[in-house]
Order: sequence, then C-alpha cells, then structure tokens
Amino acid sequence: MDLRPKIVVIGSLNMDLVVKAVRAPKRGETVMGEEIHFVPGGKGANQAVGLARLGAETTMIGAVGSDSFGEELLKALQKDGVNTSSVRVLDSEATGVASILLAEGDNSIVVVPGANAKCLPEDLDRYEGEIAEADLVLLQLEIPLETVEYAIKLARKHGKIVMLNPAPAQSLSEDLLSKVDYLTPNRSELASLTRLSEESTIAKGIERLLEVGVSCCVTTLGAEGVALMEKGGNLLKVSGHEVPVVDTTGAGDAFNAGLAYALAQKKSIREATEFAVQVSALAVTKFGAQGGMPTLAEVEAYFRRHEN
Repeated sequence: MDLRPKIVVIGSLNMDLVVKAVRAPKRGETVMGEEIHFVPGGKGANQAVGLARLGAETTMIGAVGSDSFGEELLKALQKDGVNTSSVRVLDSEATGVASILLAEGDNSIVVVPGANAKCLPEDLDRYEGEIAEADLVLLQLEIPLETVEYAIKLARKHGKIVMLNPAPAQSLSEDLLSKVDYLTPNRSELASLTRLSEESTIAKGIERLLEVGVSCCVTTLGAEGVALMEKGGNLLKVSGHEVPVVDTTGAGDAFNAGLAYALAQKKSIREATEFAVQVSALAVTKFGAQGGMPTLAEVEAYFRRHEN
C-alpha cells in the first residue's frame, strides 16, 4: 500500500534561460555575461519536482507547446517521477519561457507565458478525477486567474486542502482568498495583496488576509525566515538557516514543495513550516530551480550533520 501523500500541482511549465553576470545592466546599458544555461522551470513544474523528490506521489496539470522546449520539460518531470499525463501538448502555442538574470547574489525574471496562458478551466474538467484523489492541491499564478479560481472550486468540491502560492504578485478577490487554506506570499506579494506598504508590519498584512477569509498565511522573508499566523492564532516566527548560496531562483518553489509535502502528511503548521525552511535552504546551495530541489534523504542528512 502506497502511503506517500498524493499532491496535484496545477500551474506553469517554462524553459528558463538563465544568464549569469557580475552585475545587472543599467537602463540602456550592455554588460558582458559570464554563462547561459537552458534549465527546466516554471513555478508549477518546479514545485512538482520538489514534491516528487521529497517522496510525494505528484501529478502535474498544465500545458506546453509541441516544440523542443516542451519535450525537454516533460522529460525532466518524468525523470523525477512526476505524472505528466495531465499536461496538454499544444500544436498552436510555444512553450512558456522565463528569462532569468543572476547577478550580485539575486535574480530578476521576465516570463513569456506561451502555452501556460492556454491552461484553461475546461481543461480541468477532464482531470477532475486526479483532483478528487489528491490529499492537497497546490497552485500558483503563472496560469490564467480564471483557471486558478476554477481549480480551487473543484478542490473544495472534493474536500481537498487548497494551497496557493500567490506568485507572481497580482490582485486577488476576497472571494478567492476566502477559499484558500494555506496562502504563501513573500514580503512583496503580501504588500501587493493587502495594498499595504512593504514597510508596514508583516503581522498587519497577515492579519488583513486572515480577515478576508484565508485560513492560514505563511509569509516567506528570505534570509530572515518565515512569519505565519492561523485564523484565531498568534503570529509565529520560524528562523532561516545560514547556508552557502549558489542560486536563489528556486528557493520559493522549494519552500512551497516542502510545506505542501508536510501538510499533506498531516504535520502541524509549525512543523510543516520548519521542514519547508530546511528544504528551501538546501535548495539554494545548488544551481537551477529544479536541479537544486533536494530529496527527503538529503534534507534529513544535511540538517542532522549541521545540528550536531
């Protein structure tokens, strides 16, 4: 009997064009880059790989183009054990692409959605069976918002845990937010969702989201760790871990994968968050969003070594 948590990820698949440079160019300026890599990515696919490596039975729902990038993305997911039978291959669309600049220890990203924009509500009807069998449904915002809304509706119809990573930042209705069990914004996404300045206290932003119906808000704060609050509870802080940073591109996706995995195993929100922080810390020690996703064994071994 397979006791692994079953998680459905509904989201984006992109080919990441990653350029490394000493610094980012100023407006109108050209700088020489050091390296370029073509790396499988997309928030949805990254989180699916993260989950599969941790040991979850993971199904990906999304869309790619019938081009070489799409083929590579599907192969990368399959290699890590992700079920890709629910990813549509579209002849009329190009696969999504993200252009990522790594410079000065950080990243800046431009995404061209391509086939991701054609991941539509009607596509989810044919995959309702997969959603009905899942323990948890994980979503992001690199597919059409109407698809996210419909996915949440289907997940709730079947009594599933709904987790939404509201990235990239955009305005969300109170109706949508009220149907989310776990919302995972970073600091800037929290500010965008609540229309509060980033200088406002994190607690104030989280409280505002809980007021409109979010059951639990888990806000990632980079190296500072995580702040979280459940409806009716107090603000909790979980510290980050000091690790040698190689590439921060997949840190948020690794965190979401870790959190979803632990929540689907019925861990408490504090335990799940502490585990997710470990997963994301280990992810940034390697290059590539998907390449950096650690296995469960790697997470346990690393933190056993560093806590003794």
